[in-house]
Amino acid sequence: MSNSSLAAAMKESGNPVQMLRDSKIGMYVYPVVAPEFSNWRDEQRAWRDSAVLFDQSHHMDELIVEGPQATEFLAYHGINSFSNFNLNRAKHYVPVTPAGHVIGDHIIFREREDKYILVGRAPTSNWLMFAASWGKWNVRLRYDPRSPSRPEGERVLREHYRFQIQGPDAPKIFEKMNGGPIPEIKFFHVDWINIGSKRVQALRHGMSGAPGLEVWGPYKDKDYIHSTILQAAKDAGVNLVQCGSRAYSTNTLESGWIPSPLPGIYTGDGMVADYREWLGADMYEAAGAIGGSFVSDNIEDYYVNPFELGYDFYIGWKKDDFVGKDALVKMKGSASNRKKVTFEWNKEDVLKVIASAFEQGTPYKWIDFPQPNYASSSADMVMQGDKMVGMSMFNGYSFNERCLLSLGVVDQSVEVGDVLTMKWGEPETTGKTSTEEHQQTEIRVRVSPTPYAAEARENYADSWRTKQS
Repeated sequence: MSNSSLAAAMKESGNPVQMLRDSKIGMYVYPVVAPEFSNWRDEQRAWRDSAVLFDQSHHMDELIVEGPQATEFLAYHGINSFSNFNLNRAKHYVPVTPAGHVIGDHIIFREREDKYILVGRAPTSNWLMFAASWGKWNVRLRYDPRSPSRPEGERVLREHYRFQIQGPDAPKIFEKMNGGPIPEIKFFHVDWINIGSKRVQALRHGMSGAPGLEVWGPYKDKDYIHSTILQAAKDAGVNLVQCGSRAYSTNTLESGWIPSPLPGIYTGDGMVADYREWLGADMYEAAGAIGGSFVSDNIEDYYVNPFELGYDFYIGWKKDDFVGKDALVKMKGSASNRKKVTFEWNKEDVLKVIASAFEQGTPYKWIDFPQPNYASSSADMVMQGDKMVGMSMFNGYSFNERCLLSLGVVDQSVEVGDVLTMKWGEPETTGKTSTEEHQQTEIRVRVSPTPYAAEARENYADSWRTKQS
């Protein structure tokens, strides 16, 4: 791409939808971490049955924000309330545009009165770096981008290592590596524990829906911390399974977090227009890909707001002002706001798609296991009769539930238990290198709440899930 900015690239393409649907970025890659350590089925089972070790050191940006106005800066550019954000706490931080469209999200840690660490995908990091330069804030930002997708043998260094240990047997590992019981840490609170001879920070977390801790520290300690965790599990008699990048990305399907909504920054004037000029043509927002059966000339049809993703309880309505507040006030309670759900894909229809790859002629769109996500942001049409009533936005296979699931949004009129039709495959040929020649088909999907795993165990009568639980 010869353009110097996202704005220039959009002008040359004529339509941001077509620009993103023709992206040449290829498959989304989780860098550095091995695809599988054992096999992705057993790795998925581990967070449900025993304990799993996630290496999160490489696939996320890290942004350190500090200075006299760090709190004011972050509170103004995120929807979250900061009134109860004390030291050694973490939050799910969500910024929106002035029009109220979600840009992305990060996990934010407060380390000092004037220092925060944010961890997550590029859109939020980019927005905050721009905001610091666009406004007049007394803050300092230090940016540590995610590791290269294809390091080509080059040494990779990060500011911090980051591990997460989850599963029903995880507490036994914590006690062994700490040399005794660990402190009682409340959900999304931070405390200090021992890992061998190192004193490390630990966040009480539950990303996969199981109890666990996330630990981090200087990257130079990574090998020591890793080996000490493995030895502690062995000494505790726990089958700790290391999770590769193939299984890692699927854990959210059971717990209900949509990780990659399209940033709502391709339209709008003022601050957002200046942001498009600031963003480079090789950055995530310009180089990323839209995939799926939903094709619209209006890029805003792909946007989501905090109410639709279930983030409305984060909103700090009592704050004097923050970016997007006026727009969110108007959106609150609107019947046009969709709701987040899980879609359970029909087994027979999935097998039909897979079988087409063994027949002559043009097959249906390939479903890769465990994750058929082939674009940075996905949008597959979900239909009720002839009417589009939602979008499937992130998909994958759960060995724990023995089915393909996807997360997305639907109209308020759609109810749990409704069987809808998802259009699978792209309706036209695009420039995406991650998409092979295929034909489109339909897959029935049953609407389920999020998190799906709890629903599957508790509410589906006459189901193998109910019997198994």
